[in-house]
Amino acid sequence: MRIHNLYTDAKGESHFRDIEVEWAEETRAGKLSKRLPATGIIFRQVQPTYDLDWHPAPRRQYIINLDAGVRITASDGEARVIGAGEIILVEDTTGKGHLSKAVDGKMRHCIFVPVD
Repeated sequence: MRIHNLYTDAKGESHFRDIEVEWAEETRAGKLSKRLPATGIIFRQVQPTYDLDWHPAPRRQYIINLDAGVRITASDGEARVIGAGEIILVEDTTGKGHLSKAVDGKMRHCIFVPVD
């Protein structure tokens, strides 16, 4: 399972990398990762016209898109569409941040899981 990761380097530029979930246990019901820290859950609805200029993430958090995607552009110029069912860990809480824009003109429902 891949998690997109948006992070900031020492110069304040944001970049993408991929994180692979490590499986800690396999049961008859499926594979499980180890338990990861989290400090809550936030539900969000985003309008299909969402188009946010440069901004850093407000906190380290996982974002889980439920039914639509978002195009995120890192300050190094790389853009990714994080689709429905995909997960991103945003850690660019300092520096220039990133751009966020709705895709396909759809309302998006997502879940934020803060990790700080």
